[in-house]
Amino acid sequence: MGDVIDIGVLRTTLMECGQWVNSDLYNGRIVRIANSFVFKEPVFNYSAHFPFLWDEITVPVKYGSDYRLARDTLQRVADEVVGDYATHARAAWKGVVERYLIEEETVEPTVTLIANDNWMEFTVRYVVDYKRRRVTKDQFFARILEELDKTDGRVAIASTTIQIVETPAFDVRLMEKMR
Repeated sequence: MGDVIDIGVLRTTLMECGQWVNSDLYNGRIVRIANSFVFKEPVFNYSAHFPFLWDEITVPVKYGSDYRLARDTLQRVADEVVGDYATHARAAWKGVVERYLIEEETVEPTVTLIANDNWMEFTVRYVVDYKRRRVTKDQFFARILEELDKTDGRVAIASTTIQIVETPAFDVRLMEKMR
C-alpha cells in the first residue's frame, strides 16, 4: 500500500505506507511492483473519484453517565472537526453515485450508540481526506477529551475495571508434620 510515485513500462513505483508504521503514513520504503500484478490482485485507489474515506472512532462511556449529553457532545465535536469535509465530500460523492449508479450515502458525521456488558459505546462515523486520516483522528480525540472534561463528571470515559463484590470463605487447615 502506498502512493504511486512513478509509472514505467514494466513497473509501477510506490512510496509505501503502513507495515510497521500504523495508519496511512509513509514508512520510507520505496516499492517497485510489476505492472502484471495489477491484473492478478485487486487495486485500491483512495484518490481516483472520491478523495475521502469513511472512518470511525469509538468512545466507551461509563454506565450512569448522561448519555444524551455524551451524544450531543460527540456530535458537536464531529461537526466542528470534520464538518468541512462533509461539505466537500457531498459534491464528490454525487459524482461517484452518477458514475457507478450506486445508492446515496450520508457524508455528514453521525453518532450511534450500542450498550454492551461493560459500557455504552458511541461510534462516530465521518468522512475525512484520505491523506489527513491520522491527524484528524488525533484532533477528534483531543477535542472529545477537552469537552468531556467540561461536563464536571456527567460524562465519563469507561475502562475495563474488575470489582470483587465478595470474596469466598477460605478454609485453611494446617497439618502437623508427620514424624
